[in-house]
This record gives sequence, structure tokens and C-alpha cells, in this order.
Amino acid sequence: MKRWFFFIYGVLCHLSFFAVYAYLIGFLGNFLVPKSVDSPATSSVPYALFINFLLLGMFALQHSIMARPGFKVFWTRIVPRPIERSTYVLVSNIVTVFLLWQWQGINVVVWNVEGDLGRYLLWGLFAAGWLLVPAASLMINHFDLFGTRQVWLYLRGREYTHMPFSTPMLYRHIRHPLYVGWTIAFWATPSMSLGHLLFAGVLSGYMALAALIEERDLVHFIGSQYEEYQRNVPRYLPRLFGRSQ
Repeated sequence: MKRWFFFIYGVLCHLSFFAVYAYLIGFLGNFLVPKSVDSPATSSVPYALFINFLLLGMFALQHSIMARPGFKVFWTRIVPRPIERSTYVLVSNIVTVFLLWQWQGINVVVWNVEGDLGRYLLWGLFAAGWLLVPAASLMINHFDLFGTRQVWLYLRGREYTHMPFSTPMLYRHIRHPLYVGWTIAFWATPSMSLGHLLFAGVLSGYMALAALIEERDLVHFIGSQYEEYQRNVPRYLPRLFGRSQ
């Protein structure tokens, strides 16, 4: 019974991510959702900036702390190991929902592209960014990333094993296609408000820092194989000439 409960729990946590992901697309695109990043302002700009910084800081801290190996050692004394990743996904979803719910609109226009061609190109980039995120996760192991593989193995009575290090498809050309996808999705918009700029800027900075910490952990876990990968593959932009980072 416990095995089935863990499996159903993991699948529901995974599915909840897709619901939050779909809402986030509408939130940043300003369509099909009751509240978006550019919903009418209900407070002063300084107050909105303060609240939004707190919300983004909460989001960054939760994602960073819960992803660290040291925290997982402590966390799995409370949460059973087979559902540790699923619980991380669930808590991340809750924190994201709270961020979107409490977000304060700041309707100061930073840029507004009026030409049809420019708008179409930016909306195309917006769509490409949101498509790249799940595509990049599927290139490695989407189900391991979201904890579903862990609960499936537990259901089958099989021991969990870490996925072997590999560099499929885009990962042969850049080390962090997931972060690139998120960054494109956050920044590609024909109409950028101060609130949207704050959201994109803070989370882009967070991802840049997270990538450094993540790579440090990977070097510790994988060793020289990952160090060789760092030397040969650039972090964010495909290499055109030379071997620069």
C-alpha cells in the first residue's frame, strides 16, 4: 500500500508542475490568467518593489537550499527517500504559486515594440523559450528530474540508482540549456514593464549563481569527467570560434 501511495503522490506532484508551468506562461505573457505580471498596480512602486524582492528571494532560497546535497541528507531523515524529489517539486510549486498570487504589478513601461515584425519575433522567442525548457529536460531524464522515476522504481521494488552522466543533443553544445530556455522565456516580450523586468532580472541573476553552485556540486559528484566537459563545452552560448567559456 505504501508503495502505491508514494507512486500516486509522485505522479500528482509531477502533474502539479505542469499546471503551475502553464499558469506561469500566461502570467508572463499576460493572457488567459486572472492575474499576470502586469496586472494593474494596487500599491506604490517602492512598496511593490519591496514585496516583489521578498517574493523572488523566497523563491530563490527555497530552490537553492532544498537542492543542496547537505540539505538532502537532513531532509531524508524526515521525508522518505523515494519521495524526496517529488516533495521538492511540490514545495517548489507551492512557493511559485504564492509568488504569483502575491505579485505586485508595477506598470512602468520600460520598452514597447510597436512594429508587427518585432512583436512577432519576440512572441516567437517567447514560445521558443517555453518549449525549450521541457525539451531540454527530456534530453536528459525528465522523469528523474521530477521524481517520477524514483517512485516508479520504489513501486517495482527496485533500488534507485543515479542516472549516468551524459551529454545528449543540446548538452553537447551548451552546459545549461534549461537555464537558457528559462532566460529566453523571461526576457522575450514585446512589452516590458518594470515589474516584468524585475522578475526577469532577479531570476536570471539567480540562475547564473545557481549554475555555478550546481557545477561545483557536479564536479564533486562526477569528478574529472565533468571538469573535462566544462573545458570543452561553453556554459550558455554555443561556441562558434575557439574554446572560450
